[in-house]
Amino acid sequence: MIILGLDPSLSCTGWGVIRCEGSRITHLANGEVKTDAKAPISQRLDHLHSAIAAVIGAHAPDRAAAEEVFANKNPQSTLKLAQARGAVLAACGAASLSVNEHAARLVKKSVVGTGGADKNQVQAMLKVLLPGAEIAGADAADALAVAIADAHLAPR
Repeated sequence: MIILGLDPSLSCTGWGVIRCEGSRITHLANGEVKTDAKAPISQRLDHLHSAIAAVIGAHAPDRAAAEEVFANKNPQSTLKLAQARGAVLAACGAASLSVNEHAARLVKKSVVGTGGADKNQVQAMLKVLLPGAEIAGADAADALAVAIADAHLAPR
């Protein structure tokens, strides 16, 4: 089973691909898709969609996973996050990939053991769970954590 984890954001969307064989999880790839803040929103969303479609084409995942959406205090931030999620999830839909969604606390609990873990704890645990993996950045790390949580939480 190959799982694509996603951490959508308009400025930088993280992605991570893992393989699950029984209880064994191995790292396949990860990266970040950054958009130009000065570009029109339509071009930024198209870039996210195209880049995630290319990741799907390159790694042929069996399914995808993303954190459940949350509301920010700033409505503009929430709207931008929703638009980025839409572009990324549309790329999954175009490839007929099902997408599981998991609460952030469940992702942290699945990877670290506590739902209140901070980003540093998640990244430290990823080094243990995926030895030797070079992680592209914080957003890619979050995406890998989502993929690992999905391997533990979702039915196969």
